[in-house]
Amino acid sequence: QVQLVESGGGLVQAGGSLRLSCAASGSIFRLNTMGWYRQAPGKQRELVAEITSAGTTTYADSVKGRFTISRDSAKNMAYLQMNSLKPEDTAVYYCNYRHWAIPEYWGQGTQVTVSS
Repeated sequence: QVQLVESGGGLVQAGGSLRLSCAASGSIFRLNTMGWYRQAPGKQRELVAEITSAGTTTYADSVKGRFTISRDSAKNMAYLQMNSLKPEDTAVYYCNYRHWAIPEYWGQGTQVTVSS
């Protein structure tokens, strides 16, 4: 099993920045993908960004140029630096861990609220 704990969410004004952190523990496979998803009220959960253990990144078009995902594999940590935040970025942000051999895991989520 894998446990994921997110931190760093909060309330910020439009144009501001936040940094989310995700700590993974448990049975961690060395080769994996960690990602951030978000879900706004009344909307489906969507991919924000993900990063493989090789460092390959993928971003949603809506966050390209504003958000940066990174990881520290030695510490089993993933980060999401969010700059130039917009009210439409308001959502619960979830950390995701997946490996081809096991079911994917989710964190409990952290609320990000961007005021206009």
